[in-house]
Amino acid sequence: MKLAVLGGSFNPPHIGHLALAEDVRITFGYDKILFIPVHVPPHKQLALGATDEDRLEMVLRSIKDNSFFDVDDCEIKRGGISYTIDTLRMLKNRYKDVLEGKIGFIIGDDLVAGFSTWHCAEQIPLEADLILACRNHADVTGLDFPYKHKTILNDVVSVSSSEIREKISSGKSYRYLVANEVYRYINERHLYENL
Repeated sequence: MKLAVLGGSFNPPHIGHLALAEDVRITFGYDKILFIPVHVPPHKQLALGATDEDRLEMVLRSIKDNSFFDVDDCEIKRGGISYTIDTLRMLKNRYKDVLEGKIGFIIGDDLVAGFSTWHCAEQIPLEADLILACRNHADVTGLDFPYKHKTILNDVVSVSSSEIREKISSGKSYRYLVANEVYRYINERHLYENL
């Protein structure tokens, strides 16, 4: 099985996450894309408005119609700061009997500048195939990223979780930026309304 990972806060998960995962799956022939919600991000504060359980449930609802997508709550269960290297090593061990090649690890170009500060940054490309995706740039092939990686010229979907939270808290429309089930969940739970 060829496996790739898309980690993040997913606070909330949106159509950009789904489009990127599908682009990577098709371009590189992955059998499964694992969405892994972070517990405590090492480099930023997790925004308020949703619990770990809310974020996990929203990812589940986002991906439920795509049999190639799955969610793993390993970082939430592990607790503490979520380090990529720990997650990759755990997954490598868990899937050792079925894994074909290295796990793919998807990162957006917005993470390039700070990647060298990640915990065990030099070890990450040894454990996984880094896949550098477009988030802020239409073409990532020319970016200065000294780590071994692949690139994907995915379509840039101009949406972010922080933008969606801002829209919700200010009463603006965000209806088609998230999956239908996520939209319903956010409304039912009144997430992000009082930020």
